[in-house]
Amino acid sequence: MNGDWFIRGRDGRLTVYLPSGEAVLCRAERGPGGPWEDVPRTVGGSQKLHPGGAVGQGADRYAHLAAWRPTVPGESGLVHTTHFRPRLAPLDWVPIGHPDKQGERTGPPAVAVDGPGRGYVFVRNARGGVGLRNQKVRGGWGGWHDLGGEDVGEQLAPVAGESGRMELYASAPGMILHWVQEGDGKKPVLADTVEVDVRPGTLRALATSAEHTSVFFTDGSGDLCAWRPGGKPVSLVAAAGPGPVSAVRCVIEGHDCTVLAQRSASGRVAFAAYPTEQEPAGAWWTESGPQLPSDALVALALDEHEEVVAATFSPSMGTLLLARRKDEPGLALTAWREL
Repeated sequence: MNGDWFIRGRDGRLTVYLPSGEAVLCRAERGPGGPWEDVPRTVGGSQKLHPGGAVGQGADRYAHLAAWRPTVPGESGLVHTTHFRPRLAPLDWVPIGHPDKQGERTGPPAVAVDGPGRGYVFVRNARGGVGLRNQKVRGGWGGWHDLGGEDVGEQLAPVAGESGRMELYASAPGMILHWVQEGDGKKPVLADTVEVDVRPGTLRALATSAEHTSVFFTDGSGDLCAWRPGGKPVSLVAAAGPGPVSAVRCVIEGHDCTVLAQRSASGRVAFAAYPTEQEPAGAWWTESGPQLPSDALVALALDEHEEVVAATFSPSMGTLLLARRKDEPGLALTAWREL
C-alpha cells in the first residue's frame, strides 16, 4: 500500500490497511489501546482490484483509499472509497476513471486529503507527467487535471500542509519536482525543482511546520536526505536500508521531533529521531525487533495518547507486528508482538 497504511481513526483506534490478492483488507483495534479484531474486513465490497492501492488521511481522520481495477480486457480504471471510522464499514468503491481517459495502468496511485476533507488522487499518466482528480468544493468529483512534469517516477508523494493546502513531490531523472496549491480547491502548479539524484521508490513527504512540508529520500550515494522547497537538500544519516522511510512528528520529552523508521540492511527495523526541521543536529539509527523478510513494510503512527506506535507487515508471510513507545525517556519501545 502506498501512503499511510497504518493510521489512527477518528474514534482513536489504530487501523491497518493491507493488500490481499485482489482486495484490500482493514483490521483495527477493538478499542483505543485495546486488543485487535481477530478477522480483517474487506474494503469497499466485492470489487476485484489490481495490487498497489494507496491510502491517505485528512485532519478529520477519515481514510481515503484508491486502487486500480480491471475494466475491459487490456484496460483498467481507478476507484476510490472513504472509511469514516474503523468501527464502520468503508463505502463501496466508486469509479473515478483514468488520467488518459482509457488504457492500462500507468503507475501506482497516491492519495492525500486537504484541510476541508476532500480526497485527491494522483497518478502518473501515459505521457510521463502527473494526473490528478479530486473531490470538488461542493461535492462530487471534478475532471482529470494534467499537472505536467516529464519522465516522472512511478512513486508520487502528496501531502497536505498544516494550512490544509495540497502539495506534491515527485522524482524525475536528476531532480525532485514540487507542486503546490495556491488556493483552496485550486489545481496544484509546479512551483519548485531541485537537482538531486534520487533512488526510485524512496520519497516520503511530511508536514513539518505551519510554513513548510519536507520530503525525505535516499540520494544516489545512499544517504537519507531531507528537502524543503526554497532550500537545499540536507543529508541526515546513511540510509538504514534500500526502501522508503516512514516518518511522523511527535513530542519527545517536550521537544517537537521527527521520528523515522526503515527496514535496515540487516532485516530489523531501524529508528532515528531528531528535532523537527533541524537536520544539522543529525540523527542516528537504533535497530529493534526480529529480522524481517525482505518484502516487509514499516509504518509509524501516533496512538490516542500521541505516542509513537510502529507496525511491520510482510505480504509474503502475512505477518503483522506491532511495538509501542514505552513510558520512559527517549524512544524506547516495547517488545514486538504479532497480531
